[in-house]
Amino acid sequence: GARRTRSRFLGALEPFTSVRVSYYEREHRDLVRVSDVETVRSPLAARDPESLNYVGYFAELMDEWAQEADPNERLYRLGASMVEAMALGAPIARLARYFEYWLLRLQGVYPPAIACHECAAGLEDDGAWISAREGMFLCARCGGPGKGVRLSSLSIRFLHEASRIRPADLEAISWSIQIGRELEAAHSLLITTHLAKELRSMRVMRELQN
Repeated sequence: GARRTRSRFLGALEPFTSVRVSYYEREHRDLVRVSDVETVRSPLAARDPESLNYVGYFAELMDEWAQEADPNERLYRLGASMVEAMALGAPIARLARYFEYWLLRLQGVYPPAIACHECAAGLEDDGAWISAREGMFLCARCGGPGKGVRLSSLSIRFLHEASRIRPADLEAISWSIQIGRELEAAHSLLITTHLAKELRSMRVMRELQN
């Protein structure tokens, strides 16, 4: 009932809004009675209006990995940091790739982008191939067409830097259209391979970008 059209809580229960909720719970009942909802962080505070186009995508990704009735503090902190970064004006394209990277990493899906799985060579100089099926990175020599998605050295460097900073500081990381396209392709492959489906919001995002 809290999300009824005329509910006084409706605005506070939009996707990716961080709130404090007071509720009453009765024994042997699955439903609870919400008495108060206080907004803590809202994506509506984003400086860049384009950021709002990504909220549904972020929320659907989070929902796919969050287990029902199983609190996950790391996922919560990731989501809260995204809303904060949007409010501070973090570049949304970079933020989207950062979010995907960290979500996949927290769920154990993203392979370490440190060395080639086959020969242990470093990846930052010549780039690498990422295989979603095998869950590993291959260097430029061990990988190749048919073995995954190619990531340039610049994209590998972005991943290394993204692993060490807050999303609000993403503007300090080197970025280009090429990096964005490479990471989007790699992350889309990892997500669809792991979930065995394409998210509806991913299709919507592609349509918005075209």
